[in-house]
Amino acid sequence: MVVSVQPTVDPLKATRRAGDPACDVYLTGTVFLDIIFTGLDSAPVRGTESWARGMGSSPGGVANMATALARLGLHTSLAAAFGDDHYGEYCWDALEGGEGIDLASSRTVPGWHTPVTVSMAYEGERTMVSHGHEPPPDADAPDGGAPCCPPRARAAIASLTPGVRAPWIAQAARSGTRIFADVGWDDTGRWDLTGLADLEHCEAFLPNAEEAMRYTRTSCPRAAARALTDHVPLAVVTLGAEGAYAVDARTGETADVPAIEVEALDPTGAGDVFVAGFVTGTLAGWPLADRLAFAGLTAALSVQEFGGSLSAPGWAEVGAWWRRVREFDEQDPVALRRYSFLEDLLPAQSRPWPLRRAVPTIGFRSA
Repeated sequence: MVVSVQPTVDPLKATRRAGDPACDVYLTGTVFLDIIFTGLDSAPVRGTESWARGMGSSPGGVANMATALARLGLHTSLAAAFGDDHYGEYCWDALEGGEGIDLASSRTVPGWHTPVTVSMAYEGERTMVSHGHEPPPDADAPDGGAPCCPPRARAAIASLTPGVRAPWIAQAARSGTRIFADVGWDDTGRWDLTGLADLEHCEAFLPNAEEAMRYTRTSCPRAAARALTDHVPLAVVTLGAEGAYAVDARTGETADVPAIEVEALDPTGAGDVFVAGFVTGTLAGWPLADRLAFAGLTAALSVQEFGGSLSAPGWAEVGAWWRRVREFDEQDPVALRRYSFLEDLLPAQSRPWPLRRAVPTIGFRSA
């Protein structure tokens, strides 16, 4: 059963004005049905059967980031294709009904089956197997399935593809939308920044350390972040267990925030949650270091639950974490100061710790 998670905080309340776009963040991409196995002691061995102690299913792919944004209180619009099979119906209902995501720019494709990913989490890592086909072209959406006229929005999140332009990105940027971009692994092996043509329209670029170093031909992720500011105003490089580092070329400001140590159950979608947290803080006008800290916190909370989209924390989870941290006398005072900006944001009441979220599965239907 999918339980709706209602945001209790509007992080943009102080910045909202008459005439603002109805949409806070727009994004487009592929929605997968994720089937996740956790509690594996090791990687599956060829010729044997492995039993997992935990299992769940939830919308995945671009749905991970859309859900993370919605749970943080942002009005989120998603453009995606959905199959007309049971998997597609479940994903649509979970995102629109359960999370309040605007799917007006999405479509249901008759006779097309929903892409599926099986994710196996073990030893803090994951292995995935996916299957799917490109949806048939939409006459009203020539840009690879994205609407030719994306809705007016405060921000948009784009996943850049080497050697490919997505016309909607330039159009959105021209309308005043702030573009945040991530990138996947370059299977061509070229790692050529000039191949990321849409980077010129972006306000911020958020690769991981390995991607950043390969694109900039550097051996240090912090040097890579500085090099990336020759191409984009704001570079954010995630450093895994070391946290994240950012450089703002417009102000010269840098921020280096360590990661929060947690016991990871399933890292699926953690990178998407990080981006969602950073975008939230940016639109709210927070200082750079606070944005990095909040993004890292939301990502850390997400890996303690299994499932990509349904593990994304909301303000209740953030509030419960903060109140728990303050109760421990041995807590590092530096860490307490680092997250003290949360104090004025959080709801007066929060759920008790440890949290237990609904098990994500398509096996049961709500009453």
